[in-house]
Amino acid sequence: MSDELRVDVWPDLRRPTLVCAFEGWNDAGDAASCAADFIHRRLGANEFAEIDPENFYDFTAVRPTVALAADGRRKLSWPRNVFSFAEVPGADGDVVVLRGVEPSLRWRTFTRLVLEVVERLEVRLVVSLGSLLADVPHTRPVAITGFASDPLMLDRLGVARSTYEGPTGIIGVLHHTLAQADIAAISLWASTPHYVAATPNTKVALALVRAFEGAAKVAVEASELERAAEEYERRVSLAVQQDPEARAFVERLESAADDEQPRPRRIPSGEMIARDFQRFLRQRGGNRSAEDEEER
Repeated sequence: MSDELRVDVWPDLRRPTLVCAFEGWNDAGDAASCAADFIHRRLGANEFAEIDPENFYDFTAVRPTVALAADGRRKLSWPRNVFSFAEVPGADGDVVVLRGVEPSLRWRTFTRLVLEVVERLEVRLVVSLGSLLADVPHTRPVAITGFASDPLMLDRLGVARSTYEGPTGIIGVLHHTLAQADIAAISLWASTPHYVAATPNTKVALALVRAFEGAAKVAVEASELERAAEEYERRVSLAVQQDPEARAFVERLESAADDEQPRPRRIPSGEMIARDFQRFLRQRGGNRSAEDEEER
């Protein structure tokens, strides 16, 4: 095992799926990192390993940060790429979450470290989350595109195939590494309105969480994120309505979105819908949160 991969203890997991997202180029509106953070928190994941940042960053570009602790001392925090795990009773398998910051250097070495974790835990599927800026209105459903080692996975999810060609980020390099190792993987990308890119976009994050659920066959209780997404859309709509130029611009985007012909998509069979619903019920019964028990 490489010294650059620090492991506290290897968890014993059941057919895990790894979901990952990276802050930076792959994370418009902070939506992908927000989605991964939410999955980590909502599933009660526990950290077990991280990648040493020393050899993967130009610290003049991605700087460590300092903060004051409660005792007045200064605390230094380095860019992190950390693995956590969650056992998910009732689901098809457990979950591993990789949350981090896109590295600056040695991408092939970095992705081989991720592959080391994938192979050691016998991960059955890697799901990467990304968000990109696009000419889309905040008032319409979030568009998800993607690519996968098996295109049938995209058909099953009703996700349009990405036709993007051009510069890539760490996600593109990671999927290349996974493909060489013959590891099943799917990359899910959500379109983020470019005119509100500076604001963390919880609506897009929610769409990525829902897409992850379908890919991993794991249910994530997301009522908290649903409320945040509704509030986000309400606040953005209010700001747009107060600016005539912004309102006219968004109306043009809405018109263009409504005029687009929907892509043909595979409609799940009744049997598939019933199976997915039963899986959801099994997981909710076996992993009920304390909040849920209080409501009963």
